[in-house]
Amino acid sequence: MSDHVYSVTEVYGSSTDSLDAAIRNAIRTASKSLRNLEWFEVSEIRGHIVEGDVGHYQVGVKLGFRYEN
Repeated sequence: MSDHVYSVTEVYGSSTDSLDAAIRNAIRTASKSLRNLEWFEVSEIRGHIVEGDVGHYQVGVKLGFRYEN
């Protein structure tokens, strides 16, 4: 087993469909710029209300990525 060092960054994703889609949007977009993403943690959930209904979902997502040796 190797010892690893991780860094954490926080991004925010949104979606008009669902919380799941907002999380996946955040991870997919971040993975285009960050290598070695290994875990995520939802740190915030909020949304926008439009005419008495959910307009879109917003999530704060902490992403852990492993430093390369």
